[in-house]
Amino acid sequence: MSGIDATHAAALRSWVESAQDHREFPIQNLPLGIFSRPGEQPRVGVAIGDGILDLPAVADLLPREVGPTLARGRLNEMLALAPAVRGGLRRTLSSLLSDAAHRARVEPHVHDASACALHLPAEVGDYTDFYAGIHHAINVGRQFRPDNPLLPNYKYIPIGYHGRSSSVRASGTAVRRPQGQTKSPDVPPAFGRTRRLDYEVELGVWIGGGNALGEPIDIAAAHTHVAGLGLLNDWSARDIQAWEYQPLGPFLSKSFATTVSPWIITSEALAPFRVPQPPRPEGDPKPLDYLWSAEDQARGAYAITLEASIRSAAMRESGMTMHRLSRASTTALYWTVAQLVAHHTSNGCNLRPGDLLGTGTISEPVITGYGSLLEITEGGRRPITLPSGETRCFLEDGDEVSLSAHAAASGFVTIGFGCCSGTVAA
Repeated sequence: MSGIDATHAAALRSWVESAQDHREFPIQNLPLGIFSRPGEQPRVGVAIGDGILDLPAVADLLPREVGPTLARGRLNEMLALAPAVRGGLRRTLSSLLSDAAHRARVEPHVHDASACALHLPAEVGDYTDFYAGIHHAINVGRQFRPDNPLLPNYKYIPIGYHGRSSSVRASGTAVRRPQGQTKSPDVPPAFGRTRRLDYEVELGVWIGGGNALGEPIDIAAAHTHVAGLGLLNDWSARDIQAWEYQPLGPFLSKSFATTVSPWIITSEALAPFRVPQPPRPEGDPKPLDYLWSAEDQARGAYAITLEASIRSAAMRESGMTMHRLSRASTTALYWTVAQLVAHHTSNGCNLRPGDLLGTGTISEPVITGYGSLLEITEGGRRPITLPSGETRCFLEDGDEVSLSAHAAASGFVTIGFGCCSGTVAA
């Protein structure tokens, strides 16, 4: 299988003891992020078990092309490296963290992650949110158009809209309940705080090497422009959205906050978890030629399971753990990541290193796999009950929402994505 090498071997072990059988960051993962220690400036790091390796501190041990990308506390320059160079960096890191001969030199620069702050991994120049989760599209469409939940273009075009990059924040940042216009039947619009705040379970796609303006990215090469994946929660004010979205789509109902996980799981780490894209249902149209690649159909999906959990303020005060709301697989996406990239650039639009794409809400056909409260509660008509006895139609102040994900495949070590969480503030 392409892209798999010794760094993915299940038998590989690190001299970092906490990395052994680590649920998120075993040595087979090695995700990239930006961290800081108290009183110090943010810099590039790699997660290994319960620790973070400070890359600038070991720059002399890394491939020569990597050194210049460590000068700033962001990953944009590193994401822009050619896939072959990123692969070389991964192999070097794997060796440094597994070969005991390097331990004395490297171990002083592995810091306790619990004592470090994690930051937004890249400077996000542009953010685009897609709508590639067909089950979410159908579930939402049924609430507004019971007889025609999917619009005619859905199965031909990867639907998307431009988001607001300035409000993308790393996991742990509080989310302020937004204000906006809402409209109830038979009364004029009103301005005030949203009463229907929601989350959305998505994958974040981090762009590596971009393309020149006017030069589309071919579907066959699109995967080489993806540096890695993360988790993304596209918070949504459903009552504001319902009033504003026609005719141009979401605006203030989405732009107030987008939360991403701080670690980028590299495309190289994900090589063992690329799987065939599920075939389209009989009768669905074949994608147009610019969106069709036999290789992408053979390995364009990912074997990743995502979960969304909630904990209210009362649950937190009582010492209760997070309550799972849903679990779904990314194979439920109707479009592959490569198709999103190819379509985004098909008109000549230029992507740049560090640009962020959201897949859109990932849901499965059953309620246990729904990726938003809008779906789970059927637009607020069927409240859910939390372990504390509280009920929810939408999010209340003090509610904490956490997303997690794991990639798994037979014969390989499971790797995680870390946490993507946010707490609703008044």
